[in-house]
Amino acid sequence: MSFDDITAPLEDIGLRGALVEDAPLAPLTWFRTGGPAQLLFTPADADDLALFLRHLPVEVPVLVIGLGSNMLVRDGGVPGAVIRLGKGFGGIAIEDGHRVRAGAAAADVKVARAAAEAGIDGLAFLRGIPGTVGGALRMNGGAYGGDVAQVLVEAQAVDRAGNRVTLTHADMGFTYRHTAVPDDLIFVEALFAGTPGEPAEILARMNAITEARSTTQPVNTRTGGSTFTNPPGGKAWELVDAAGCRGLQIGAAQVSELHCNFLLNLGGATAADIEALGEEVRRRVREHFGIELQWEIRRVGIPLSADES
Repeated sequence: MSFDDITAPLEDIGLRGALVEDAPLAPLTWFRTGGPAQLLFTPADADDLALFLRHLPVEVPVLVIGLGSNMLVRDGGVPGAVIRLGKGFGGIAIEDGHRVRAGAAAADVKVARAAAEAGIDGLAFLRGIPGTVGGALRMNGGAYGGDVAQVLVEAQAVDRAGNRVTLTHADMGFTYRHTAVPDDLIFVEALFAGTPGEPAEILARMNAITEARSTTQPVNTRTGGSTFTNPPGGKAWELVDAAGCRGLQIGAAQVSELHCNFLLNLGGATAADIEALGEEVRRRVREHFGIELQWEIRRVGIPLSADES
Protein backbone atom coordinates (compact mmCIF):
# COMPACT_ATOMS: atom_id res chain seq x y z
CA MET A 1 0.00 0.00 0.00
CA SER A 2 1.02 3.65 -0.23
CA PHE A 3 0.71 6.35 2.45
CA ASP A 4 0.03 10.09 2.51
CA ASP A 5 2.94 12.53 2.46
CA ILE A 6 3.93 13.66 5.98
CA THR A 7 7.18 15.42 5.06
CA ALA A 8 5.88 19.01 4.93
CA PRO A 9 6.85 19.99 8.52
CA LEU A 10 10.34 18.58 7.90
CA GLU A 11 11.21 20.56 4.80
CA ASP A 12 13.79 23.35 5.00
CA ILE A 13 14.77 22.67 8.63
CA GLY A 14 18.33 21.68 7.77
CA LEU A 15 18.20 17.90 8.05
CA ARG A 16 21.39 16.24 6.80
CA GLY A 17 20.11 12.68 6.72
CA ALA A 18 18.01 10.98 4.04
CA LEU A 19 14.20 11.24 4.00
CA VAL A 20 12.33 8.74 1.81
CA GLU A 21 8.55 8.58 1.46
CA ASP A 22 6.73 5.28 1.01
CA ALA A 23 10.03 3.46 1.47
CA PRO A 24 10.27 -0.34 1.02
CA LEU A 25 11.23 -2.04 4.28
CA ALA A 26 11.44 -5.67 3.14
CA PRO A 27 15.04 -5.26 1.89
CA LEU A 28 16.01 -3.94 5.33
CA THR A 29 14.80 -6.99 7.25
CA TRP A 30 16.17 -10.52 7.44
CA PHE A 31 12.79 -12.02 6.58
CA ARG A 32 12.81 -9.97 3.33
CA THR A 33 9.07 -9.44 3.42
CA GLY A 34 6.52 -6.85 4.52
CA GLY A 35 5.18 -3.47 3.42
CA PRO A 36 6.68 0.03 3.20
CA ALA A 37 7.30 2.79 5.72
CA GLN A 38 5.18 5.91 5.38
CA LEU A 39 8.43 7.81 5.93
CA LEU A 40 11.95 6.46 6.38
CA PHE A 41 14.60 8.72 7.92
CA THR A 42 18.29 7.87 8.19
CA PRO A 43 19.83 10.57 10.42
CA ALA A 44 23.41 11.68 9.93
CA ASP A 45 24.14 11.71 13.67
CA ALA A 46 22.49 12.25 17.06
CA ASP A 47 22.07 16.00 16.51
CA ASP A 48 20.34 15.35 13.19
CA LEU A 49 18.07 12.82 14.90
CA ALA A 50 17.21 15.34 17.64
CA LEU A 51 16.38 18.01 15.03
CA PHE A 52 14.10 15.60 13.18
CA LEU A 53 12.24 14.62 16.35
CA ARG A 54 11.78 18.23 17.45
CA HIS A 55 9.99 19.05 14.19
CA LEU A 56 8.07 15.81 13.70
CA PRO A 57 4.41 16.35 14.68
CA VAL A 58 3.71 14.66 18.01
CA GLU A 59 0.83 12.65 16.56
CA VAL A 60 3.14 10.86 14.10
CA PRO A 61 4.25 7.48 15.53
CA VAL A 62 7.94 6.58 15.45
CA LEU A 63 9.58 3.18 15.00
CA VAL A 64 13.33 2.55 15.16
CA ILE A 65 14.92 -0.33 13.27
CA GLY A 66 18.45 -1.69 13.18
CA LEU A 67 19.61 -4.60 11.04
CA GLY A 68 16.07 -5.96 10.91
CA SER A 69 17.23 -9.30 12.26
CA ASN A 70 14.56 -9.67 14.95
CA MET A 71 11.64 -8.00 13.22
CA LEU A 72 8.62 -8.90 11.12
CA VAL A 73 7.11 -6.00 9.16
CA ARG A 74 3.45 -6.70 8.40
CA ASP A 75 2.31 -6.56 4.79
CA GLY A 76 0.37 -3.29 5.10
CA GLY A 77 3.53 -1.45 6.08
CA VAL A 78 4.36 0.91 8.94
CA PRO A 79 2.41 4.16 9.37
CA GLY A 80 4.38 7.13 10.64
CA ALA A 81 8.12 7.62 10.71
CA VAL A 82 10.61 4.77 10.66
CA ILE A 83 14.10 5.72 11.80
CA ARG A 84 17.09 3.67 10.71
CA LEU A 85 20.35 4.63 12.36
CA GLY A 86 23.22 4.55 9.88
CA LYS A 87 26.97 5.06 9.70
CA GLY A 88 26.92 8.07 12.01
CA PHE A 89 25.92 5.73 14.83
CA GLY A 90 28.31 2.89 14.05
CA GLY A 91 31.44 3.98 15.90
CA ILE A 92 33.31 1.73 18.34
CA ALA A 93 36.00 3.09 20.70
CA ILE A 94 38.12 1.43 23.37
CA GLU A 95 38.38 3.42 26.60
CA ASP A 96 40.35 3.13 29.82
CA GLY A 97 39.16 0.69 32.46
CA HIS A 98 38.44 -2.13 29.98
CA ARG A 99 35.50 -0.22 28.56
CA VAL A 100 33.99 -0.11 25.09
CA ARG A 101 31.87 2.77 23.79
CA ALA A 102 29.69 1.82 20.83
CA GLY A 103 27.11 3.57 18.69
CA ALA A 104 23.61 2.12 18.55
CA ALA A 105 24.04 1.08 14.91
CA ALA A 106 27.27 -0.83 15.57
CA ALA A 107 26.84 -4.52 14.83
CA ASP A 108 27.05 -6.65 17.98
CA VAL A 109 29.61 -8.93 16.34
CA LYS A 110 31.90 -5.97 15.60
CA VAL A 111 31.69 -4.79 19.20
CA ALA A 112 32.59 -8.28 20.40
CA ARG A 113 35.59 -8.44 18.07
CA ALA A 114 36.85 -4.96 18.99
CA ALA A 115 36.67 -5.85 22.68
CA ALA A 116 38.44 -9.17 22.15
CA GLU A 117 41.26 -7.63 20.14
CA ALA A 118 41.73 -5.05 22.91
CA GLY A 119 41.96 -7.80 25.55
CA ILE A 120 38.56 -7.00 27.08
CA ASP A 121 36.67 -10.06 28.28
CA GLY A 122 32.96 -10.31 29.02
CA LEU A 123 31.54 -9.16 25.68
CA ALA A 124 32.17 -12.30 23.61
CA PHE A 125 28.49 -13.28 23.95
CA LEU A 126 27.64 -10.44 21.56
CA ARG A 127 29.08 -12.60 18.79
CA GLY A 128 25.97 -14.75 19.09
CA ILE A 129 23.49 -11.88 18.63
CA PRO A 130 22.74 -11.03 14.97
CA GLY A 131 21.81 -7.40 15.50
CA THR A 132 22.99 -3.98 16.59
CA VAL A 133 23.80 -2.38 19.93
CA GLY A 134 20.52 -0.44 19.91
CA GLY A 135 18.46 -3.59 19.61
CA ALA A 136 20.53 -5.36 22.24
CA LEU A 137 19.93 -2.47 24.64
CA ARG A 138 16.19 -2.42 23.99
CA MET A 139 15.67 -6.16 24.61
CA ASN A 140 18.54 -6.93 26.99
CA GLY A 141 20.02 -9.07 24.25
CA GLY A 142 21.86 -12.16 25.34
CA ALA A 143 23.36 -15.43 24.16
CA TYR A 144 25.72 -18.16 25.33
CA GLY A 145 25.54 -17.25 29.00
CA GLY A 146 25.89 -13.48 28.72
CA ASP A 147 23.58 -10.52 28.31
CA VAL A 148 23.68 -6.74 28.14
CA ALA A 149 22.63 -6.36 31.77
CA GLN A 150 25.94 -7.93 32.83
CA VAL A 151 28.15 -5.41 31.03
CA LEU A 152 26.31 -2.12 30.54
CA VAL A 153 27.55 0.96 32.39
CA GLU A 154 25.25 3.54 30.81
CA ALA A 155 23.37 4.33 27.62
CA GLN A 156 22.70 7.54 25.74
CA ALA A 157 19.32 8.17 24.13
CA VAL A 158 17.22 10.88 22.48
CA ASP A 159 13.63 11.34 23.61
CA ARG A 160 10.57 12.11 21.46
CA ALA A 161 11.06 15.85 22.04
CA GLY A 162 14.65 15.70 20.77
CA ASN A 163 16.37 15.92 24.17
CA ARG A 164 19.50 13.92 25.03
CA VAL A 165 19.05 11.52 27.95
CA THR A 166 21.64 9.52 29.93
CA LEU A 167 20.44 6.20 31.37
CA THR A 168 22.33 4.45 34.16
CA HIS A 169 22.31 0.69 34.58
CA ALA A 170 19.58 1.06 37.21
CA ASP A 171 17.49 3.21 34.88
CA MET A 172 17.32 0.39 32.33
CA GLY A 173 15.14 -1.89 34.48
CA PHE A 174 16.68 -5.06 33.09
CA THR A 175 14.78 -8.34 33.12
CA TYR A 176 15.03 -11.40 30.89
CA ARG A 177 15.07 -10.18 27.26
CA HIS A 178 13.44 -6.92 28.30
CA THR A 179 14.09 -3.45 29.67
CA ALA A 180 11.76 -0.95 31.31
CA VAL A 181 12.96 1.97 29.16
CA PRO A 182 10.04 3.93 27.63
CA ASP A 183 9.40 3.14 23.98
CA ASP A 184 9.83 6.77 22.94
CA LEU A 185 13.51 6.83 23.89
CA ILE A 186 15.84 6.12 20.97
CA PHE A 187 19.20 4.68 21.96
CA VAL A 188 22.19 6.30 20.25
CA GLU A 189 25.18 4.98 22.22
CA ALA A 190 26.23 2.54 24.94
CA LEU A 191 29.17 2.22 27.30
CA PHE A 192 30.14 -1.34 28.25
CA ALA A 193 32.63 -2.55 30.84
CA GLY A 194 34.47 -5.85 30.70
CA THR A 195 37.40 -7.41 32.49
CA PRO A 196 41.03 -8.04 31.47
CA GLY A 197 41.49 -11.04 29.20
CA GLU A 198 43.79 -12.64 26.66
CA PRO A 199 42.79 -11.72 23.09
CA ALA A 200 43.61 -15.16 21.68
CA GLU A 201 41.52 -16.91 24.32
CA ILE A 202 38.55 -14.57 23.85
CA LEU A 203 38.69 -14.88 20.06
CA ALA A 204 38.81 -18.67 20.39
CA ARG A 205 35.58 -18.58 22.41
CA MET A 206 34.01 -16.32 19.80
CA ASN A 207 35.01 -18.77 17.08
CA ALA A 208 33.36 -21.53 19.08
CA ILE A 209 30.16 -19.46 19.23
CA THR A 210 30.32 -18.99 15.47
CA GLU A 211 30.74 -22.72 14.95
CA ALA A 212 27.90 -23.53 17.34
CA ARG A 213 25.56 -21.15 15.56
CA SER A 214 26.40 -22.47 12.11
CA THR A 215 25.78 -26.10 13.11
CA THR A 216 22.67 -25.62 15.25
CA GLN A 217 20.87 -22.62 13.75
CA PRO A 218 19.66 -21.79 10.23
CA VAL A 219 22.13 -18.97 9.59
CA ASN A 220 22.30 -17.38 6.14
CA THR A 221 18.58 -17.91 5.63
CA ARG A 222 15.58 -15.59 5.57
CA THR A 223 14.71 -15.79 9.25
CA GLY A 224 14.05 -13.52 12.19
CA GLY A 225 16.25 -15.33 14.66
CA SER A 226 14.84 -16.78 17.85
CA THR A 227 11.04 -16.58 17.54
CA PHE A 228 9.81 -17.15 21.10
CA THR A 229 11.36 -16.37 24.47
CA ASN A 230 12.12 -19.31 26.72
CA PRO A 231 9.36 -19.81 29.32
CA PRO A 232 10.44 -20.02 32.97
CA GLY A 233 12.32 -23.24 33.55
CA GLY A 234 12.00 -24.43 29.98
CA LYS A 235 13.22 -24.16 26.38
CA ALA A 236 10.92 -22.80 23.70
CA TRP A 237 12.38 -25.04 20.99
CA GLU A 238 11.74 -28.18 23.04
CA LEU A 239 8.07 -27.26 23.47
CA VAL A 240 7.71 -26.45 19.76
CA ASP A 241 9.33 -29.74 18.83
CA ALA A 242 7.29 -31.79 21.30
CA ALA A 243 4.09 -30.17 19.98
CA GLY A 244 4.89 -31.62 16.55
CA CYS A 245 5.74 -28.34 14.86
CA ARG A 246 9.21 -29.06 13.48
CA GLY A 247 8.99 -28.48 9.71
CA LEU A 248 5.39 -27.19 9.94
CA GLN A 249 4.58 -24.96 6.96
CA ILE A 250 2.03 -22.31 6.01
CA GLY A 251 2.45 -21.02 2.50
CA ALA A 252 6.16 -20.38 2.00
CA ALA A 253 6.76 -19.96 5.75
CA GLN A 254 8.23 -22.90 7.65
CA VAL A 255 9.36 -23.87 11.12
CA SER A 256 13.04 -24.68 10.72
CA GLU A 257 13.92 -28.38 10.73
CA LEU A 258 17.38 -27.54 12.10
CA HIS A 259 16.25 -25.39 15.04
CA CYS A 260 12.50 -25.23 15.55
CA ASN A 261 12.50 -21.93 17.44
CA PHE A 262 13.30 -20.30 14.08
CA LEU A 263 10.76 -19.46 11.39
CA LEU A 264 11.91 -19.33 7.76
CA ASN A 265 10.81 -17.52 4.63
CA LEU A 266 11.43 -20.20 2.02
CA GLY A 267 10.94 -17.61 -0.72
CA GLY A 268 7.82 -15.60 -1.39
CA ALA A 269 6.30 -15.90 2.09
CA THR A 270 4.17 -12.96 3.16
CA ALA A 271 4.43 -11.50 6.61
CA ALA A 272 0.90 -12.81 7.16
CA ASP A 273 2.13 -16.36 6.40
CA ILE A 274 4.97 -16.04 8.89
CA GLU A 275 2.84 -14.55 11.64
CA ALA A 276 0.10 -17.12 11.08
CA LEU A 277 2.66 -19.89 11.36
CA GLY A 278 3.94 -18.47 14.62
CA GLU A 279 0.43 -18.22 16.01
CA GLU A 280 -0.31 -21.81 14.98
CA VAL A 281 2.83 -22.93 16.82
CA ARG A 282 1.71 -21.00 19.91
CA ARG A 283 -1.75 -22.59 19.66
CA ARG A 284 -0.35 -26.12 19.50
CA VAL A 285 2.05 -25.57 22.39
CA ARG A 286 -0.77 -24.09 24.47
CA GLU A 287 -3.05 -27.01 23.59
CA HIS A 288 -0.43 -29.65 24.43
CA PHE A 289 1.23 -28.12 27.49
CA GLY A 290 -0.90 -25.21 28.73
CA ILE A 291 2.06 -22.87 28.19
CA GLU A 292 1.66 -19.53 26.41
CA LEU A 293 4.77 -18.89 24.34
CA GLN A 294 5.67 -15.21 24.03
CA TRP A 295 6.95 -13.71 20.79
CA GLU A 296 10.57 -12.56 20.88
CA ILE A 297 10.43 -11.29 17.30
CA ARG A 298 9.02 -7.78 17.04
CA ARG A 299 5.94 -7.68 14.83
CA VAL A 300 5.34 -4.15 13.59
CA GLY A 301 3.03 -2.31 11.20
CA ILE A 302 -0.43 -3.17 9.96
CA PRO A 303 -1.85 -6.16 8.04
CA LEU A 304 -2.76 -5.77 4.39
CA SER A 305 -6.48 -5.09 4.09
CA ALA A 306 -8.66 -7.52 2.15
CA ASP A 307 -9.13 -5.18 -0.82
CA GLU A 308 -5.35 -4.72 -1.15
CA SER A 309 -4.44 -8.40 -1.05
